[in-house]
Amino acid sequence: MKEIENRIQIADHLSSPCQICPHKCKINRNNGETGFCRSAKDMTISSYNAHFGEEPPLSGTFGSGTVFFTHCNLRCVYCQNYPISQMGNGYKITDLELAKIMLDLQERKCHNVNLVTPTHFAGRILNAIKLAIERGLHIPIVYNSSGYESVKTLKLFDGIVSIYLPDARYADNRIAEKYSSAPGYFQIMKAAIKEMYRQVGDLVIDRNGVAVSGLIVRHLVLPEGMSGTKKIMEFIAGDISKNTFISLMSQYFPAYRAADYAAISRRINQDEYKKAIDAFHGTGLVNGWFQED
Repeated sequence: MKEIENRIQIADHLSSPCQICPHKCKINRNNGETGFCRSAKDMTISSYNAHFGEEPPLSGTFGSGTVFFTHCNLRCVYCQNYPISQMGNGYKITDLELAKIMLDLQERKCHNVNLVTPTHFAGRILNAIKLAIERGLHIPIVYNSSGYESVKTLKLFDGIVSIYLPDARYADNRIAEKYSSAPGYFQIMKAAIKEMYRQVGDLVIDRNGVAVSGLIVRHLVLPEGMSGTKKIMEFIAGDISKNTFISLMSQYFPAYRAADYAAISRRINQDEYKKAIDAFHGTGLVNGWFQED
């Protein structure tokens, strides 16, 4: 527990002036200032529940215990959860209340605690995990993120997070900045996923088909090849592991402000998704899930 306490202190220093994510806003959150993610010191969530729509080894039989944090360090113009990520719909909770939520999800037999968009509350979450462990939390922690992460922040979760679930969203920084306000996304995402893999390695699934530890990478296929699937699959196969589990997602639809951008104002078509599958197979990757109808 002493090591977690040290990491909580480091996270507090990183958050005021804030350098917790790659935006490095350097505002004083402890004094109520807000930066790119619009979060100050208080931790906010929108909901928590057993979720059955995650990847099969996460949902299992009893569901993944998702906790949806308010706000985000991306501003995707097509965000399907924009009331939470962009508009800040949610409510404040204390660290102890979050710890009790984790324990409640465990009591409900969820296979894991799935922290959705947790980055901007890293220090508070670490303290909540510490409090929950002291009270008997033992199921895996899932760090479910956009992939736009600081390696320094990720290191604080080494040995605490069992499963990393990052997006690998873009291979072109110009596209990432245009649609998600994420400068330098490709290089930052690659460094983040390398660190995640260093910590947890390839996905380990138990005899019941439930994930115990490891890395799952999500990739949302965008219209007109905007997500750069081939380049991302080459990175994962070449720099991470050909055993990496990939969730190749086809469910894009033009939510939020996507209608304002002609290139992403429609769903993807069958040919675009087939090209993404071909890119997956073409790099020698073998594990994962497709969403073909």
